[in-house]
Amino acid sequence: MPLIPEEPQIHESAQGPRATPASSRTAPTPRPVPGPRPAAPSRPGRPGPVRPTPPAQRMPRETAGAPTPGPNAPATPSTSTSQPQIQLIPASAEGALDAAEEAVDLLLDSGRKPGEVLVITTGDAHPWAAHELSFGEESYWAQHDAGDDVFYADASALNRAAARPVVVVAVNGGADETAATALPLALGRAGALLIVCGDPQRINALLGAGV
Repeated sequence: MPLIPEEPQIHESAQGPRATPASSRTAPTPRPVPGPRPAAPSRPGRPGPVRPTPPAQRMPRETAGAPTPGPNAPATPSTSTSQPQIQLIPASAEGALDAAEEAVDLLLDSGRKPGEVLVITTGDAHPWAAHELSFGEESYWAQHDAGDDVFYADASALNRAAARPVVVVAVNGGADETAATALPLALGRAGALLIVCGDPQRINALLGAGV
């Protein structure tokens, strides 16, 4: 079955957070992004004068006051208990990365550890990934292997990326073939929840009968 967007929310059994639509996509009543997000603040834990200040990376947040999971089912529930749940967050190609960032914010606010989240982009790379790759793939993938922070990767790197409980895919452009290949691979990497941010019509067209 094609993915059918409903009231945008992230629900993962008894503990998943609720996603909200990004400000740049068309939605009936968009909620603001939880807290200001600077364009490129310093990433904690990376001192030294040699490197310029990298774009932001995710760190754990206080969970007090975080939204509690709602009783509603996800937009497209898994057909098997061994399969991750799938949540579609409608967004334009230009707003898909913002929607993914907002979903990550909510995941961390609800108690997810940063190392449990993998973010994939089908178009332009996330600024953090582009910055870290400028220092070489060895250093970049060492951070992936450490598994203690949110990791951002291009769709072409999915074959190398390890599975994580939550995978967020931002369909933020790129060739149709790239997105069509990335979505099934991302599903295979998601242990509990796959969140897809992008244009529903395009995503359903790429998936055909669905994931």
